[in-house]
Amino acid sequence: MKLVCVTMFTLFIALPAHADDYVKGYFKKDGTYVEPHYKTDRNDTKIDNYSTKGNTNPYTGEKGYVDPYKNYNSYSNPYGSSRRY
Repeated sequence: MKLVCVTMFTLFIALPAHADDYVKGYFKKDGTYVEPHYKTDRNDTKIDNYSTKGNTNPYTGEKGYVDPYKNYNSYSNPYGSSRRY
């Protein structure tokens, strides 16, 4: 039992911090209203977004639908970075 508690505590410490930011609703320049929502911290990958296939948004329960590899060309990084080589 003690080993299980120590192992679980170690796993929680080893996991990276994950914080979602709440975005208030707003109007775009073209007059379109964007509903309030949560967004994850920006990073260089597209595979961990809530809308990516295989993921589920924990706030809405909506399953991801975006193929993260669909729009890549031969000059882009397959890991989601926007830098070109």
